Amino acid sequence: MNAAQASESSGTTVRPVRPEDVPAVVAMVHDLAAFEDARDDCRITADHLRAALFGERPALFGHVAVDTGGQVVGFALWFLNFSTWEGVHGIYVEDLYVRPSARGSGAGRLLLATLAAICRDRGYRRLEWWVLDAPQLNGSRSFYRQVGGQERREWVPWRVDGEALRRLAAGTRAIASPRGD
Repeated sequence: MNAAQASESSGTTVRPVRPEDVPAVVAMVHDLAAFEDARDDCRITADHLRAALFGERPALFGHVAVDTGGQVVGFALWFLNFSTWEGVHGIYVEDLYVRPSARGSGAGRLLLATLAAICRDRGYRRLEWWVLDAPQLNGSRSFYRQVGGQERREWVPWRVDGEALRRLAAGTRAIASPRGD
């Protein structure tokens, strides 16, 4: 499989996200936030996503699932991670979402298969994502098991954000990276 995939059964195709897809993807990100009972936490705008995907040095990548009528029905937003133990990059899926009307069409499986193909083609050894531990996502966990995903419990996620991030940053002086980032 390559970057533009087709599902034999549904006619759904997967391709890299284009600038004209941004409003549909942003709308689905907000739908996902509502589904996860976190509507008020979702602040992304089309300008944010456009800059992240198509700016001077993008670090975010995306693919969309498109139905036979040309409608964007799902998306995967992802970025590269790196395993120091493996010594190679992998793909971390930040969000994967398929509109309820397209679930069961193969769009989600095709999105993941496309990312798996990118991993294979580039020599990456991992395709990873996190799933919210909430009852409304039991169906998602079942789907992920069907595609060969394995739940990992040996690592516990940690995060610093908001005021704690500001306090932590205030405790050090800024040092520019060697590349000027």
